[in-house]
Amino acid sequence: MDKILIVDDEAQIRKHLTRLMELEGYEVLSAADCRSALKLLEFHAPEVVICDVSLPDGNGIKLVTNIKKRDPKIEIVLLTAHGNIPDCVQAIKNGAFDYITKGNDNNKIIPLVSRAMEKARTNNLVKKKESKACAMYSLDSILGHSKEIREVQSLALKVSVTDVPVLLTGETGTGKEVFAQAIHQNSSRKNNNFVAVNCSSFSKELLESEMFGHKTGSFTGALKDKKGLFEEANNGTLFLDEIGEMAFELQAKLLRILETGEYIKLGETKPTKVNVRIIAATNRDLKAEIEKGNFREDLFYRLSVFQIHLPSLRERKEDIEIFAQFFVHFFSEKLGYPQINLTEKVISIFKEYPWKGNIRELRNVIERSLIVSDNNCIEPKDLPLDMHNMHMENSDGKGLSEFDMGAMECRHIARVLQYTQGNKSEAARLLKIGLTTLYRKIEEYKL
Repeated sequence: MDKILIVDDEAQIRKHLTRLMELEGYEVLSAADCRSALKLLEFHAPEVVICDVSLPDGNGIKLVTNIKKRDPKIEIVLLTAHGNIPDCVQAIKNGAFDYITKGNDNNKIIPLVSRAMEKARTNNLVKKKESKACAMYSLDSILGHSKEIREVQSLALKVSVTDVPVLLTGETGTGKEVFAQAIHQNSSRKNNNFVAVNCSSFSKELLESEMFGHKTGSFTGALKDKKGLFEEANNGTLFLDEIGEMAFELQAKLLRILETGEYIKLGETKPTKVNVRIIAATNRDLKAEIEKGNFREDLFYRLSVFQIHLPSLRERKEDIEIFAQFFVHFFSEKLGYPQINLTEKVISIFKEYPWKGNIRELRNVIERSLIVSDNNCIEPKDLPLDMHNMHMENSDGKGLSEFDMGAMECRHIARVLQYTQGNKSEAARLLKIGLTTLYRKIEEYKL
């Protein structure tokens, strides 16, 4: 139930407001002075405070400041006499929601309190989302217990408290953006924007416009001023994913920002100053790109003041089951399924598989397998065909050698099914066998 604290030294007014608010469905607390009000706030968490300006041991103006320091989410409505309106205007500047003159009828105070309550609910929702984001992107929340990932977490924690540029390297799907978010969230910039851009998603011209913004008329189609991502990330963090894909000409402009903290927008002559931390990421070997003439050496050294390499999933096999169980739980909830388990066989297959797409590929495999599974667990038959077939080819003691006719037939049927994307009628036609025979073979080889 939404809670309201009424602070007024006149017992009759407290009684009247309490009754009024209770009829509106609110839980009501009351206090006669500042000291009592602050004491109640230690043990209760009202969403809204209705407070008189003149109190025996102080005034509502200062109380607004004290309450907002304790809990910025609380909204405060002031009650004032006609002569105290300038004080209430100052209180609003200090954070009060609004004020109302004593003696106004109930038709005014009820909608005002209702609006204040709605604002307080929004404040709480935003705070919860921020707390959830902090928890989600904290370094402690990163999954895995392997030695490799613990070392990476330790490095990320050390660099997060600094302001130096960071270069994250590693294969596609290893979680570079997650680490960038975590570094930002553990830094002094966490209350400002984290802005991410994939440098491979835009042409040179579009990326320049996206990153630096432009003035109206600076090029065909520039119909209004546009704020660039650097401005959006001012005092925060800009994450440049796939930095190795950035056009060579743009690299010089990025280098200038790293060195001077300023740049010139398209269509402008005056520089724009920004205070932005850069975290870049790539799956390319930038030193090899430098030798090929595709990447500036001076930019590389500016970006890689602190370099962190994220290990591939196959380098941290002991974490595979942790990720798999996490994604099973996540997608079970998302799809509205009862809790689904992984069989030991499936976990074994996961640990054998090379995971070229790393964590992203594992996530996709789990989501797909949950959708096709018929039972309350994911079995080998629910996995993508190439994964299942690779496991069968690598298995020992099951008649799957290269000279075994059954193994050859199994692999051939599996490949045809993969070619037809699971269309069994089409597979049977291509194999020149009956559909019933195909179903029997699928059952026999557990495809």
